[in-house]
This record gives sequence, structure tokens and C-alpha cells, in this order.
Amino acid sequence: MKLASYNIQYGIGLDGRYDLKRIADSIADADIILLQEVTRGFSRNGAVDMVAELEALFPRHFSSFAAPCDVLLGIDETEGRAVERRLQFGNMVLSRWPMLAIRHLLLPRSRTFEKLNLQRGAVEAVIATPSGPLRVYSVHLDHVSPDERIEQIRFLKARALNYIAEGGALTGAEEFGFANPPLPEDFVMMGDFNMTPESPEYVEMVGRTDSYGERVSRANQMVDVCARLGVVTPDSYTWVKSPGDGTERMHLDHCFVNAQLAARLRSARVDHQALGSDHFPVWLELA
Repeated sequence: MKLASYNIQYGIGLDGRYDLKRIADSIADADIILLQEVTRGFSRNGAVDMVAELEALFPRHFSSFAAPCDVLLGIDETEGRAVERRLQFGNMVLSRWPMLAIRHLLLPRSRTFEKLNLQRGAVEAVIATPSGPLRVYSVHLDHVSPDERIEQIRFLKARALNYIAEGGALTGAEEFGFANPPLPEDFVMMGDFNMTPESPEYVEMVGRTDSYGERVSRANQMVDVCARLGVVTPDSYTWVKSPGDGTERMHLDHCFVNAQLAARLRSARVDHQALGSDHFPVWLELA
């Protein structure tokens, strides 16, 4: 089973061109795709409906899009009907297999002055994979404040680690004569976390190292897939400054799983051949 996470920067690549097809081609082999910075009505990419275009490019995948940031830009009149022009900015999940239950999670935030701060979110989906139901999360954290990211991480960990106790999207369905969706313990959380390895936010996610410089898997902490598989190196950056000469590089995109799922980790990598965004896709393969 292959999963790919990609912050696609409204479809605009390192060359400044909007080309959603090249983005789709670079992740076409993934069974489950987790996207960030998917937009509708955004001036920087011609106000295209990226959701509709992505669904057309992946006709055999099921999809869910959530726009935590959704604001009115204006109102036009078409054939006597008022039509809203809205900016929508959010995350998307595409899956070869059906999504049995979905939640759109709004992350904690605070008002800023003079610096843009969008409402951020995560799409949570329970997917009916051939190996059984699996939870996935497409995540995009704040890009400005480490303090805000820490609050967002605490919120996400509470949702992911307490999922069974909370009951996910729906329980008690038998009252209406249909089955409850499954409540799988295992999950994969991928996306643009806007944090670097060993930063305070990262430590909030995975816990501190012990006196031997190691991390023991614990039920109340996430497991960093790339770190667990030993593929975090100076060359494993997931973002480059664009436009520019590419010398400013950071590891901002991550993949986390619950401790019990770690035994199924097979491989992870960053695809630096994909040039459709200022970020690069992060891939995970589960046995």
C-alpha cells in the first residue's frame, strides 16, 4: 500500500507555471493521496476549481475536500442569478478505496495583525483498504507561530489518539437501522507541518529523546516514519525557496503513525524529481 503527501502550492511549480497534470502524474502510483494548499477561486492560479480538476485527473479515486478557510470575494450576476466568488483554501484526500467515515477538523488559531494567518485544518478519513480499515489525516499547520503549531499538534494528537473513545464521526447508528462505521486504532498522519526535525513543535509530536538519545515507542506519542526508517538526512529536505536558486531548503513535510502501525512500515522517501510545487511529495509504503 502506497501513500503520498504533497503540498501542491495552488498547482504552481518551481518554474512559476500552473500545471496540475504534472502534479497528478508525479503521484499517480499512490493508493492514498493526501494534499495540502488545494484552492478554489484563488487569483494566483486563475481562480480555477482545483478540486474538480483533481477529481477529473483521478477518476478511479474517491475524494474528500475541506476548506477551513472559506471567504467571500465578491458577487456576480449570471443570467439573473447572484453567483458568489469565494476563496477556498484547504486539504484533500484521494483514495482508490472507499472512505467509510470522514471528519473535517478545524485547528486552533489566534488572530494576527499585519501577518497572514489562515484558518488551518485536517481531513480525517477512515479508508476501507484491503488490509482492513485505516485512518489517514491530511494536515496543514500554521506557517508563522511555533506556539500556534504546538496548540494545533496537541489538538491533533488528542483527536488521533483518542479516536476510539470519541467515537469518530458517528456512533449509535443502530438507532436508525444502519451499521456503525469501524473505529480503527491504526492511523497515518501526513502533511505540511511547517516544522523542522527536533524543533519544539516536533518534540511535542514525538516526545523527547531519552538519556541515550533514543525515542522509545509509546502509546501517547507519534512515530516519525522517516526517522524510524533512518531516511532523515541533510538531503531529505521537502521544501525549497521559490522563486530562488534552491539553496534555502527545509524539512517541513512529515509522516507520522501510531506506535502499533510501525511494524508495517516498509519504506519512505522524498521525491525531488517532482517540480510541481515548492514542496516535494513524501511517500510511505506499508507492508
